[in-house]
This record gives sequence, C-alpha cells and structure tokens, in this order.
Amino acid sequence: MSNEAGTVPYFDARPAWTELQAELEAAWRRVMDSGRYILGDEPERFEAEFAAFCEARFCAGCGNGLDALRLILEGYGIGPGDEVVVPAHTFVATWLAILQTGAKPVAVDVRPGSFNADPEGIAAAVRARTRAIVVVHMYGQPAEMERIRAIAERHALPIIEDAAQAHGARRNGRRVGSLGDAAAFSFYPAKNLGAFGDGGAVVSNDERLIRQIRKLRNYGSEIKYVHDLKGGNSRLDPLQAAFLRVRLARLDEWNARRAAIAARYRAELTGCCALPETDAGTDPVWHVFAVLHRERERLGRHLEGHGIQTQRHYPVPPHLSGACAEAGYRRGEMPGAEEIAETELSLPIGPHMPAEHVDRVIAAVRSFS
Repeated sequence: MSNEAGTVPYFDARPAWTELQAELEAAWRRVMDSGRYILGDEPERFEAEFAAFCEARFCAGCGNGLDALRLILEGYGIGPGDEVVVPAHTFVATWLAILQTGAKPVAVDVRPGSFNADPEGIAAAVRARTRAIVVVHMYGQPAEMERIRAIAERHALPIIEDAAQAHGARRNGRRVGSLGDAAAFSFYPAKNLGAFGDGGAVVSNDERLIRQIRKLRNYGSEIKYVHDLKGGNSRLDPLQAAFLRVRLARLDEWNARRAAIAARYRAELTGCCALPETDAGTDPVWHVFAVLHRERERLGRHLEGHGIQTQRHYPVPPHLSGACAEAGYRRGEMPGAEEIAETELSLPIGPHMPAEHVDRVIAAVRSFS
C-alpha cells in the first residue's frame, strides 16, 4: 500500500512543544534570568508540586529514572548479600538499579494480560535475605497493590514503586507514587510526564529517606563541602524542572486524551489480537498500548506497509539479558515474561494523536489476516 497520507508516528515529541511553546519559552527565560543553573528554586518548586500531585509528602529530583530507583535502594541501605523481589517483565533499568547496588534481583513472573507481577509469585519469592519488593506499574497499569501491601507488611519489607510509566495513574482512587513506601519516576521525553531531556524523581512520605537521597544525589552532601556519604552526582536540571512544571499542569488532561484513544482501541480491536486487561478500581494512563499476537512480526510489517510505526516492549526480558546474566536465570524459567517478549506489539498512542491516525491504526489492524 502506498503511504500517501503520511506516516503515523509511534511517538513525536514536537506537538507538546507546539502546544506549550509560549509557556515553555517563559519558563526557559525565568531560569536563564535567575542565574541559578544547578538545584535552587525551580527544582524545589517542581518537587513540591509533583509530590502534591502524587498525593505524597516529599519529592527529590534526580538525573533520570534509573538513578531514582538506585537512590531509593541505596537510601534503604540495600547492598551486597541482599535480595530484591522484582518483576521479570520490565525495562532493564529496573534490574540494573538492583545490580548496581550489589544486591541480587529475584524474579517474579507476570500475567500476560495485565503485564504486571503476580502477587502470589511475589509472596513465594520472599526469602530470608529479601530486603525490598520492587513493583512495576507496567505500561501505566497500576499493580495489585492491596495484595502486595499485605505481603510486604507480613515480612516488614518496603515496597518500591517503579512508576516510570505511570505518572498520574490511580488504584482505587489513590495516585501511583502514594501506594508504596517510595516511588521512582522517569521524565524521559516519551513518558506521560516527559522533560526535554533526561530527568527523574523519588516520591515518598518518608522524610528520612528523602533527606538521605538528597545527600546521595549531591556528592553525599547536605551542607556545601561537608560530605557525609559516598554519594554521586544525579541532580534534576533547573531547566528541565521548569519545563516539567509547565507540563505537569496539563498531565491529567493529556492522560484523559490517551484514555480516549485506548477506549477506542479496546472497543474496536476486539478479536483482532489479545488486548490489555484492566482490574476493577484501576485507572491506567496508557503510556503504552500493548497488544499480543502470535504473528507479531508479520502484523508489524503489515502496519508498517500502511505507514504506521510500532514498537516492541521488550523483546529481550531482563532475566535473559547479558547485562543481567549474573542473576543466573535461564530461558523457560519465566514463561509469562517470555511470552510477552515474543508476542507484544505497541500501537501508537499519545495526547496529540489525531483522530484520523487512530482511525488508520484501527482499520489497518482489522485488515490483517
């Protein structure tokens, strides 16, 4: 098929700039006029606003989502000899954060329909050396936090939310970021709340933990030239903080636009592929609209022929990745995660996706045979 109508992109960062250009330019000028280009007022204001948005007390900005996860683990004192329970299906950064502390990831398989970890698997994975449970709200779908909370409380373990794909999602009326003991967010440009570069944050009600993370992100220092910890350098840039403040004010509206597209996909693609499942009481934010199909590669080529871009999240699960080989897993041990890796295809979705592009995606998927 010729692509006379143009390409339906999987992701395009430019429409956000176009919609918010005047406000973003004002934010840029505000930072440049301030003369403060490391930490300072702009990140502090964003931290307060984002904490309130997440219905939490505190927030500490940092360089990226991987650092946010690692800083939480380090803030809890997790290190060599410790184990951390983690889903088998997630972006590799979730596992890398654990490995970078010297701890061991203990994998839990996931349910292909929800893409999230099975609470029964989490319960079975807790052992004598377990120090924390990492929960990933995969693709913007909140995990079954009530059941996971009961497991964590039974073993006196903190729950760390990997909320990198779930900005604004709710579970039984509560925001992601307030459902565990600490939450890590990424502001990579493609995220629902994306910066125009890298950025991340930790959200928590634990003031002691946040103070520790603020030291760890800044060379182990709370007072200039007084270094109490072996910290690093992972600070949220003031320009990115200023841009994020602009975008945060639009986040609920933009998430609603995503939800409207997801509703059309779910209504009009029934029977064409395995569609994502949602639990009662859950309000996903649809960072990714993931479908499963046994002929994933052929479907992807079919859509490409119709000028529609897709993605595959994630074709190599962490437990089979060379980067995580030291965890010691083999193919076949996590069948749910491996099934997703072999059959998942992500359809275009986003707050600036025109209705005619949604129409084209639906028509192209429905025409596949």
